[in-house]
Amino acid sequence: EVQLVESGGGLVQAGGSLRLSCAAFGFTFDEYAMGWFRQAPGKEREGVSCISSRHGSTGSTDIADSVKGRFTISSDNAKNTVFLQMNSLKPEDTAVYYCALFIYRSNCRSAVDYWGEGTLVAVSS
Repeated sequence: EVQLVESGGGLVQAGGSLRLSCAAFGFTFDEYAMGWFRQAPGKEREGVSCISSRHGSTGSTDIADSVKGRFTISSDNAKNTVFLQMNSLKPEDTAVYYCALFIYRSNCRSAVDYWGEGTLVAVSS
């Protein structure tokens, strides 16, 4: 069974940094995409960033305009782990951040195959 385990959320002051991690267990697919989504209170879930992997090599990355220049996505393909480095955090970045897995996909624009349980990021002003 595929499991996505997120970590790294927490409370931080505006301008601070956090690093989220998402480790995927229980699969051996050699082509997939992993992404980060977030959902703020009272708002719809939105895509934040995405990274693809194929035959053990990192492929393309994508990042939302709202976080471009502040957030960076990266991966450790050997460990099936993706990271989201979040710098210069703003109160509007406060949300539950979810990891998502897209099997045999090179982007995060199709239906999600697996979701993580989410990790809360709270940014105080």
